[in-house]
Amino acid sequence: MIRRDFLSMISLGVLGTAIAGSGGGTSASAETIAPLNLSDAEWKKRLSPLSYEVLRHEATERPFSSPLLNEHRKGVFACLGCDLPLFNSDTKYDSGTGWPSFFRAIPGHLNMKADFKIVVERTEYHCARCGGHQGHLFDDGPPPTGKRYCNNGAALQFHPA
Repeated sequence: MIRRDFLSMISLGVLGTAIAGSGGGTSASAETIAPLNLSDAEWKKRLSPLSYEVLRHEATERPFSSPLLNEHRKGVFACLGCDLPLFNSDTKYDSGTGWPSFFRAIPGHLNMKADFKIVVERTEYHCARCGGHQGHLFDDGPPPTGKRYCNNGAALQFHPA
């Protein structure tokens, strides 16, 4: 094998890993989710000022400020913007970070994208229906997935079972 071929293989491997790790920008699902497109004025009417900033402008709420942090009943956590179910309550755990955290999302209900706002690359996720910013995905969660979906409580609503 010549050096050029070796370097090409390494480049393709790194690129393939980056694409696979990012989720390719979306999450695949057999379910088709119809998008919800509202004007900025409609979002402002529908949401509190904090939820509007989080969902529509990718803000982050203060840690330990969400009442959903201590929500432990059975049920579903859904997007506050459009009510799409995002997480089942049996996937919620206490990460100690100050934000509601989950180790698994409902398949196909989140879209992923790379986020460089703090210079270091992170994986940001949004609601697949309304595009509302939810939080960031990290690889320091518990088994069985090893994932931590660190979610803004201001972007969620809880529906008890």
